[in-house]
Amino acid sequence: MIEVVSIKFKNRGKCYYFSPNGLNVRTGEKVIVETSKGLEIADCTHGNHNVMDTAVVQPLRCVQRIATKDDLRIAQLNVQREKEAFEICQEKIAKHGLDMKLVDVECNFEGTKTMFFFTSDGRVDFRELVKDLASVFRNRIELRQIGVRDEAKMIGGIGICGRPYCCSQFLDDFQPVSTKMAKVQSLSLNPAKISGSCGRLMCCLRYEQEAYEDLIKKVPKQGAFVETKDGFGTAVQVNLLRQTVKVRLDEDSDDSLHLYKANELCAVPGGRPRDGEKPVSTFQYVPETEQEAEEPEPNPWMIEPQYNDPALLETPEPPSQEEPRRSSRRRRGRKSAETGTDAATEAKAEAKKEPRPEAKASEKESHSAHSRRGGRGHSKPKGEAKPRQEAAEQPKKEAAPAKEEGARPKPNRRRYYHGKPKAKSGEKPQQ
Repeated sequence: MIEVVSIKFKNRGKCYYFSPNGLNVRTGEKVIVETSKGLEIADCTHGNHNVMDTAVVQPLRCVQRIATKDDLRIAQLNVQREKEAFEICQEKIAKHGLDMKLVDVECNFEGTKTMFFFTSDGRVDFRELVKDLASVFRNRIELRQIGVRDEAKMIGGIGICGRPYCCSQFLDDFQPVSTKMAKVQSLSLNPAKISGSCGRLMCCLRYEQEAYEDLIKKVPKQGAFVETKDGFGTAVQVNLLRQTVKVRLDEDSDDSLHLYKANELCAVPGGRPRDGEKPVSTFQYVPETEQEAEEPEPNPWMIEPQYNDPALLETPEPPSQEEPRRSSRRRRGRKSAETGTDAATEAKAEAKKEPRPEAKASEKESHSAHSRRGGRGHSKPKGEAKPRQEAAEQPKKEAAPAKEEGARPKPNRRRYYHGKPKAKSGEKPQQ
C-alpha cells in the first residue's frame, strides 16, 4: 500500500495520483503540483488515502504545496488572460480564413505557455496563425486539434437524461461504442435518439452491454424454432429483462401466443426441419427450485433502544373488560398495598381531612344559638330550657356507638327549621 492524493485538473474527467509529500491535504483544497509541463494548480478530489502499489504509475510526482493567497491570485489572473486570448485568437482565425472552430484556451500556472484547442473536419495549415499569436502574447504558443467528444468534455452540458455529461464528470477515457449495442438492448436505431450532443453514439450504451450479453445466452433469439413443454413452435417476442418468450405453437389452429419462461423452452439445434420430417425432441423441463426464505437484512436506519432492562421492553397487557369496577377506596387500598405504604400514613392523611373537635363544638354552639333565637333574630331570656325536640335527641347521641379510628365522619343531616317549634296536642302554644 502507498499513500496518495487524487488530483483533477480544471475539474475535468480523469483523476491522477500524486504523492502528498508529507502534507495533510484535505478534499476540495487547491494545491500546486509538479507535472511534465511545469507547475500547475489543481483541485484535490480525495485527500490522503492508501491504494495498491499496482494502481500507481511510477514515477509518482509530488504535491509541492497547498495553494496560498498569492497562488490563487495568479490563477485568477490566468483566467482573465484566457478570456482575452480566446477573443484575440478568434479574430486571427477569421483574418486568415481558416476552417477551424476554437474550443478552449489554457494558460499554464507559470505563464510561459498558452495552448489553443480547436476542432476541424480536416487538416489545417495554421503556421501563419502561430506567428501572429506569438507576436501578441510573447510566450510559447501551441495549437492542438481535438475531436468532437473532447469538445463536449471540455465545454460540458446536460444530456437527454437530465444529468451532466458523463465524459465531463467521471469518465477517464472514451471507450468504443457501436450500433450493435443499441440493437442488442432493443433500442430504437434512430440516430437522433441514440446519439449525444457531440453527434456520436452515447457513451452510456456500453454500461449495460455485458449484462445484456449474459441474458441473451439464456433465451432463444426472436424467430427461432423452439421446443416447449407443450410442443414445438416459433419464438415471436423475447423479453430479455424478464427472461420470457412468447411462442406460437404449431399445434394451435389459431394465432394465439403462449408465454413461457426461459427454463420452460429451448432452441432446437438446426432450426425447423424440412417438410415431412419430424423434429427430434431433446428438451427436458426442469422446474425452478423454490428459494429458501432468507433472513431479512437489518435496517441500518432503525434506532435501537438505549436501555438494556428487559422489563422495560415488555408491553403491559390491557385490563380485561370482565373485571368488575372497583370503588375508589378499594383502589386506594390496592395501590397502597402494591407500593408498600403503611396504614399509619393513610390514617394521618385521613385525620388531616377531618375537621378539628374545636371547630365541631363551635359549629354546634352556633347552630343551637341560631335555633334558640328562632332563626329570625328574636332573642330569648337566658336560662330558658331547651326545646323538647333537642332534649329528646340528646340521649340518642349519647347512645350512638363509638366511631372507629381512621373512619370518615358521616355528614350531619339534621335540618334546622327557622321559626317557633310547633306545640304538641294538648299543650298551649308559647306566648
